[in-house]
Amino acid sequence: MTDLGDFRAEVRTWCETHVPTDWRANQINASEAEFVAFQKAWFAELHAAGFAVPHWPARWGGGMPVDQQIVLYSELAAHDAPRLVLAFVGIHHAASTLLVAGTEEQRQRHLPAILDGEIWVQGFSEPEAGSDLASLRTTARRLDDTYVVNGQKIWASGGLHADWCLLLARTDPDAPKRRGIAYFLLDMTTPGIEVRPIRNAVGESHFCEIFLDDVVIPAVNLIGAENEGWQVAQATLGAERGMTMLELAERLGNAGFRWLVDACQPIEDALIADRLAQFEIEIAGLRGLCRDLVLRSETGATGAADASVVKLFYSELLQRMTDFGAEIGGLAAHTTLTKPASSGWESGSWMLDFIGSWEWTIPGGASEIQRTIIAERGLGLPREPSAAQ
Repeated sequence: MTDLGDFRAEVRTWCETHVPTDWRANQINASEAEFVAFQKAWFAELHAAGFAVPHWPARWGGGMPVDQQIVLYSELAAHDAPRLVLAFVGIHHAASTLLVAGTEEQRQRHLPAILDGEIWVQGFSEPEAGSDLASLRTTARRLDDTYVVNGQKIWASGGLHADWCLLLARTDPDAPKRRGIAYFLLDMTTPGIEVRPIRNAVGESHFCEIFLDDVVIPAVNLIGAENEGWQVAQATLGAERGMTMLELAERLGNAGFRWLVDACQPIEDALIADRLAQFEIEIAGLRGLCRDLVLRSETGATGAADASVVKLFYSELLQRMTDFGAEIGGLAAHTTLTKPASSGWESGSWMLDFIGSWEWTIPGGASEIQRTIIAERGLGLPREPSAAQ
């Protein structure tokens, strides 16, 4: 077994020679083609080093011990490595779904393809099914050995570039809403699919709408049983926590905090120094929570609300830090309206980062939803009365 100190030195040396030092400058105002090319090249670089999918089983190119994964993400963040924006859904959500509920044929088809650059999008949310995802209305009607799908998806990150989609659709309209849903793998080249970009508040079009008009999906692309897609979806949603949150926490604590300290220089105001000290304490707490969650996940010892605690803490800390950066940065922070395409929510372009931080306090279960989960599942408090009561 490799000593952790030796492994850290190995990763550090690799980062010093492979992380492009000019990527931020080159990714500002990058075209869509330049962004996609850069993302695929960076993923290939990580894959060649064995760093792209360390959380996958060894059979599929992963198998890195959890303590080494923690070191890896810490060093990548410390060296300001670009984020894997386009590959994110594929290496986390699609992979976890295939490994937990996919057939061997489905795994053989898609896991190697993901390593070769296959891009995935998540087709879950709908205009009237966001935090209450089980209210989705997209339908899938069985026809011989196929399903015919009609409906609309929204907030599909990276949909413009996706090759495949993780799709939830209702197969039994008369069943209780969590029991009549099926989970499909959808080829995005299938006739009847229209992808429309949504221009957001910072001028980006990362989010998309997906319209499905009599889209035919082979029955072999069904994941799990026909009406049990909700259970399968929990494996997908679970991939948003754990190691992905650890990576985000490390990035916030490295680049994000460095940019914040730089923005406050020279630190001559005791109130500013106090705010920075408080942020540093909170970052240390977030890192500790994430590492504890990851380590306990390996043994199945996580609580029902642990992931919600981490998501809530990270998203609201991110929002407070970027808000403070925009405040302390003054006019310059409010008029800097560009950021690197392959960065995260801690790029140092404070106003854009602050606006982008709302992506974390709303999607994936808004902060109010997370607090309800923590109260009911974590603390055992009585369920909140419904509007009907």
